[in-house]
Amino acid sequence: MFSPHITVACLVHAENKFLVVEELINGKFLWNQPAGHLEADETLQEAAERELWEETGIRSQIQAFLKLYQWVAPDGTPFIRFLFLVELEKIMATHPQDRDIHCCHWLSAEEILNSSQLRSPLVAESIRCYLEKKSYPLSILGSYGTPFEKGGINKKIDK
Repeated sequence: MFSPHITVACLVHAENKFLVVEELINGKFLWNQPAGHLEADETLQEAAERELWEETGIRSQIQAFLKLYQWVAPDGTPFIRFLFLVELEKIMATHPQDRDIHCCHWLSAEEILNSSQLRSPLVAESIRCYLEKKSYPLSILGSYGTPFEKGGINKKIDK
């Protein structure tokens, strides 16, 4: 049975800069959008907001859905990646809660697109997607049934 990794990512934008997280992977510092795996008892939106908090210390709601990517990593691992948009009024200080995150950087699109430090090609692809100025309302994503019903057990972030 095909079992891809389901992940969420947040493209965070403020003052013409994009937020990336830096993590040590196989002895090399690499950049990614705040991202991670969907957990069984949360919606895609909740997962994106949780990952944003864990990896940057920023609590914010996502505003839009940007794109769905199907990708196979060089090691053969299949991924389904949901990309969300977080537009902030101004650049915010970051305080990663996840010990795997070394630090965060606010960078220009050019710095990211020209970097050799990207964790995957999806990091640059996400920037190109944003620059196309196409986004979709969150209402195109739905959840149904337990544990997603109102009052369910999936509320992980204190807002």
